[in-house]
Amino acid sequence: MGDRLWWGVFGWLTERRRARLLEQPFPLDWEGYLDERVAIWQKLDEPMRQRLRDLTLVFVDEKHWEGSGGLELTDEMKVTIGAHACVLLLGREHALYQDVESILVYPTTMVSPRRPRSFFEVGAVPVDEGGTAILGEAHLGGPVILAWDSVVAGGRAGAVRNVVFHELAHKIDMLDGAVDGTPPLDSTAARRQWAEVCSHAFLELRERVEAGQRSFLDDYGATHEAEFFAVATEAYFLQPKKLRRHEPALHALLAGFYRIEL
Repeated sequence: MGDRLWWGVFGWLTERRRARLLEQPFPLDWEGYLDERVAIWQKLDEPMRQRLRDLTLVFVDEKHWEGSGGLELTDEMKVTIGAHACVLLLGREHALYQDVESILVYPTTMVSPRRPRSFFEVGAVPVDEGGTAILGEAHLGGPVILAWDSVVAGGRAGAVRNVVFHELAHKIDMLDGAVDGTPPLDSTAARRQWAEVCSHAFLELRERVEAGQRSFLDDYGATHEAEFFAVATEAYFLQPKKLRRHEPALHALLAGFYRIEL
């Protein structure tokens, strides 16, 4: 009972603080960052733009931000990353990002010590005997790590990859404590449908990759079920028409989860 009461009070204080924050006008220079850095912004109608403004204000305010590798973090970087993160929330609520506390931003591709590649690394390819190039990472119960130049590339019109979408999809996946490509779902029936649709699409992708055949979905999605969900999320927001054409059942499943179609 005590824990429930504490969480109730905490939730009330959080909503009150957010309400006060949203009474402030959205900064004009922030609007410019959305115009310049977030191509998907151009596809939104005004109600959705206002929702993205509100979500971005809260996200930027509530998360801990840190520049790494000598990077001096700016509002432009925070807003660009925050807006992309919040695109995934346009039809949902802040609760999906309960596992997101810290955002670490490097100026460019990071190089980690040589070790087996793990499922949460995007664009991880051997560099030399010294390490592996990483565009982004998401850690269970830990930070999201991003390379700023990759963030910029993913925000351009026509981009087919977006490291923020990818890593935040991992964070959504991690919310239930398991990193298995299945985000928190409302019912046993929903989990069963998710498993059926995603397992079929994942295994098809893996078979095509192993056979050396081209696929609409990024081959990286065949690495692991968790990577498949992150890659599918990128495709859903960046290439929705192509995803609907090539993978109609997967598109419908993601539409039901994200509750918005662009």
